[in-house]
Amino acid sequence: MTQAPATPKAARRQHDREIVALAVPAFGALVAEPLFVMADSAIIGHLGTAQLAGLGVASALLMTAVSVFVFLAYATTAAVARRVGAGDLQAAIRQGMDGIWLALLLGAAVIAVALPMAPAIVELFGASDTAAPYATTYLRISSFGIPAMLVVLAATGVLRGLQDTKTPLYVAIAGFIANAVLNVGLVYGAGLGIAGSAWGTVIAQYGMAVAYLVVVVRGARLHGASLRPDVAGIRASAQAGVPLLVRTLSLRAILMITTAVAARLGDADIAAHQIILSLWSLLAFALDAIAIAGQAIIGRYLGADDPEGARTVCRRMVQWGIAAGVALGLLVVIARPLLLPLFTGDSAVKDTALPALLMVALAQPICGVVFVLDGVLMGAGDGPYLAGAMVLTLAIFTPVALLVPALGGGITALWGAMTLMMAVRMLTLWLRARSGRWLVTGATR
Repeated sequence: MTQAPATPKAARRQHDREIVALAVPAFGALVAEPLFVMADSAIIGHLGTAQLAGLGVASALLMTAVSVFVFLAYATTAAVARRVGAGDLQAAIRQGMDGIWLALLLGAAVIAVALPMAPAIVELFGASDTAAPYATTYLRISSFGIPAMLVVLAATGVLRGLQDTKTPLYVAIAGFIANAVLNVGLVYGAGLGIAGSAWGTVIAQYGMAVAYLVVVVRGARLHGASLRPDVAGIRASAQAGVPLLVRTLSLRAILMITTAVAARLGDADIAAHQIILSLWSLLAFALDAIAIAGQAIIGRYLGADDPEGARTVCRRMVQWGIAAGVALGLLVVIARPLLLPLFTGDSAVKDTALPALLMVALAQPICGVVFVLDGVLMGAGDGPYLAGAMVLTLAIFTPVALLVPALGGGITALWGAMTLMMAVRMLTLWLRARSGRWLVTGATR
């Protein structure tokens, strides 16, 4: 007896369960990385202002490195999910191992650059004479942890592709606790100061990497996948990552231009900008969790030769993105008089930030669509289009942002330019999603 096809309502419920099951743990794991930095800042802050300033410079450099190499997670998620959808778990894990080997190679290359160049890099980022030695110490020691950081990114992509976002959450929680305990023990107990904080973080990162590798290696042995490096597979992983690297660098350029323009508007404006950017980043974590679910689910449907299922779940995730964006926007509007005093007591900064924060709130439904479609197209392996669309967005945004101070605009106008940027991204992503050209099925794209 054949099973009756699922009703549209039942299909929506199934999609909703899948999205929630992947997105909620992914959100928890996403928040872990900023918590690492917050814990380090809280511990180092009691050593002195110079140490904290040094940590600020070094951690900014390390966070930039993580964001640049995030393609290791994105590309691996899409490739592994396709093979899961095709029912070939052995090839899925083999693909994941190629991503992990690529992470190790890139990590070694970063160490080779960071160790000798640390003082020059710190100086380039404008660290003061008192903060520079601490920044250099932290950066040099932390560079030893970069291979572990990149392995964590790639292995996270493997597990997401395998439709598992709970394990990354558990590893992130354990890593955060270990990082905090090690930092306190080495900074104060062992009296190592900022060097102790760096070593504590490095040890925690390697612990996380080992935990991931245990899970992946166990899966490889279970399904008979080889653990040896495969040159062709590593090259394919790198080629898939290049467009996503271009996309990420373009996005980083947009954020850097925004901060550079804000710095030219005055002290109150740059202070307000930093507050708003922090809140904007926090909101992005919630929306990015849905995008991660999109990467995993879409890749699986396309690998299973089900383009209609991929299109249907894409439509449902866009609805989720809009709903989440509206909810977050309303939350910001309601909470904004309460949020700003948490960051500053300066009335000039609060008065400057208040209308700009309203602009951010209004943009959240647009952001919801952008994050979801970005994740959908990543899951489809549509990296070249994402790269081109982001370069186009950068080209449109740059002159608009640079005109803000020239036309006498303030921080609200600048965040209006950011909203325009997100609207351009939404248009380019919507046109691609609507065209259906991303619906390429099969175990590989």
